[in-house]
Amino acid sequence: MNTLKGSLLPVLDQIERDKGVKKDEILKMIESSLVSAYRKHYGKIVNVVATIDPETAEIKAYVTKKVVETVKNPAEEISLEETKSMKLKAKLDSEVNIPIATEEFSRIAAQIAKQIIVQKIREVERTTLFEEFSGKENTLASGSVHRFVDRNMIIDLGKAEGILPVREQVRRERFNLGERLKVLVLKVERGNRGPQILVSRAHPDLVKRLLEFEVPEIGEKVVEVLSVVRDPGFRSKVVVKSNNAKVDPVGTCVGVKGSRIRPIIDELRGERIDLIPWSPDTEKYIGGSLSPAKVLSVNLYKEQKLAEVLVANDMYSLAVGRNGQNVRLASQLTGWHIDVKSESQKKEESAKNLETAQKDLGFVEGVGPKIAEVLIKSGWTTALKLSIATVDQLVTLQGIGDKTAEKIIDSAKTLVQKRKEKQEEEQEEVMKDGFNSQDATGERGDPNQPEQEEVYENKPIEGEKDKPN
Repeated sequence: MNTLKGSLLPVLDQIERDKGVKKDEILKMIESSLVSAYRKHYGKIVNVVATIDPETAEIKAYVTKKVVETVKNPAEEISLEETKSMKLKAKLDSEVNIPIATEEFSRIAAQIAKQIIVQKIREVERTTLFEEFSGKENTLASGSVHRFVDRNMIIDLGKAEGILPVREQVRRERFNLGERLKVLVLKVERGNRGPQILVSRAHPDLVKRLLEFEVPEIGEKVVEVLSVVRDPGFRSKVVVKSNNAKVDPVGTCVGVKGSRIRPIIDELRGERIDLIPWSPDTEKYIGGSLSPAKVLSVNLYKEQKLAEVLVANDMYSLAVGRNGQNVRLASQLTGWHIDVKSESQKKEESAKNLETAQKDLGFVEGVGPKIAEVLIKSGWTTALKLSIATVDQLVTLQGIGDKTAEKIIDSAKTLVQKRKEKQEEEQEEVMKDGFNSQDATGERGDPNQPEQEEVYENKPIEGEKDKPN
């Protein structure tokens, strides 16, 4: 045991200083392991106690037995006469500690001490690594490609390894062994061999962290990154806001001659980045979200949360993007459904709507070509709208007096009512046809037949004829 006494304590003191592993914890683990070793050696011995003196590292071991008159279980009991022969002070029904010679366990004790020390150091290192990386979730990390496992990549992060699964990779990117790259730490979990670190190259926050790394003003809160949407490998849209009226958020992020944005684009292997200044004006914000396209106008329909955006003919393809990529990212960024139309499309649509409105208003008595033109310009484009109008609303229009206004409204109400009745009659006929087409199973009509919608606004009834325009 002299070897253990002379070498164990200095080693434990050194480990406690360097690794932060407490000496008392290791001694307790060694004591527990020695108990297991003694039990294995003696076989039937079950009540074994082992202690190590923290000052001298001296090992003492005892077998605890109960003092009885007649021994029935030698492994757990001892007679009073036998305790006297061993010169042990004991009484009946009490417990006595019988010393065990520990010299033969010197080698075992040394091996156990070595194993426990190595095991404890590894546990502490794993715990330290986990605590270090668990605080780095959603942060940027640098590493190199260490190896490939199936289609997953193992990234060497220095003290630990990160897993870059297929779902977090960018399809267009290809890396070689040893190649350097930056990743986003997504999740850190405990594992048997150390922390399990999940990293990503496709997450939108990777762009945000790269901007924070390259642009000091973001770290200083002078410029904020409010939102990022991304089609990994192709295009990202980033909304930036300045907290200082004298600082341009877009120019700050771009840098002189692109000195700040260029390293980010290179790191993302050529992915395009659109920097969009935030604006409290929704129309301006939506128009800017379609960058790099220039927008002529934005018309909002707040109830449907729909934005109709008008662009020049030569800007249409740029605004929509390849396979609708640009407008799709802009919709994700703003939370609005964006309908992009070119000038030529808008003219065609306006002409079609005008033709439809003129045709529908032609069925209303008192509405001639000139009055129809006035009504359409003022937004009264259908008979249904006129049926709920008031005289005061119509008399403000050019060429329409009180009597004409009343006549138009009454005629529109009559026309709408007739269309509604006609629609109801058609629905009844459909229902009758459904009953008549019952099959042997009792099912009515075709279950895939769509329901009839109550649409009667622009549907002419029998006897209606177009008035000359």
